[in-house]
Amino acid sequence: MYRYPAMVFADLDLSRRLERAEGQACLEFAESRQRLDPGSGAAWMQCAGANVVFDGVDSPITQTFGLGLFEPLTPGALDQIERFFRDRGAVVVHEVSPLAGIATLDLLCARGYRPIELSSVMYRPVDRPGTRENTAARVAAPEECALWAEVSARGWAHDNPDLRGFLEQFGAIAFARKQSVHFIAELTGQPGAAGALSLHDGVALFGGAATVPEMRRHGLQAALLEARMRYAFEHGYPLAMMVTEAGSQSQRNAERQGFRIAYTRTKWRLT
Repeated sequence: MYRYPAMVFADLDLSRRLERAEGQACLEFAESRQRLDPGSGAAWMQCAGANVVFDGVDSPITQTFGLGLFEPLTPGALDQIERFFRDRGAVVVHEVSPLAGIATLDLLCARGYRPIELSSVMYRPVDRPGTRENTAARVAAPEECALWAEVSARGWAHDNPDLRGFLEQFGAIAFARKQSVHFIAELTGQPGAAGALSLHDGVALFGGAATVPEMRRHGLQAALLEARMRYAFEHGYPLAMMVTEAGSQSQRNAERQGFRIAYTRTKWRLT
């Protein structure tokens, strides 16, 4: 059972917890891929306190988390991290919290890195759930891996149907992570939305939830959020986390559900 003070401040300690939680989820994704496909070349290490993950040349998982948060970043550490990615033919990418400090950002600029993406890292306390449970969403059973991956892919691939095969494979790997729980929401008995919850050191990371187009605007996203919040509370995870595109509709939706912006994070790529 993890405990946090009543007031959680958006400070270095919080950033360390949040970045470690997401970094661990990505590391476990690479572990899952390596377990399911030993020839994939998926690999990971820790350097200067950061999680360094390779999940494939084109994978969005291939990057670092926590750079400069746990130890001062040095040119030697960057040399080691850059070599890890380059030896595998990957672009060097870092997700960097502003709490890593000016020295970290200055070193990245001096090495030729450029910012390529901004995201809002959000958090809120996990409250005691209401007495009436929403039965529209439930934990997916282990044998429902293919179903969960298919529903998730249909939701995410609506605007990019060519990505559906990739997203189904991605979902199956995500489903196999050891410290993640997966949820399905149904409408009149038909699966219509899928979401994930990754758990680490008292933090419940709410992974992107997706609803199939024909079942949108029927409350399935709200049902998924409630079910995951209930699970986090009942299993002793007092802090919820979510990451969205900065200033997006997803960010606004999260804010309506009580999430606050801890900080705006920058993704840096070596040019």
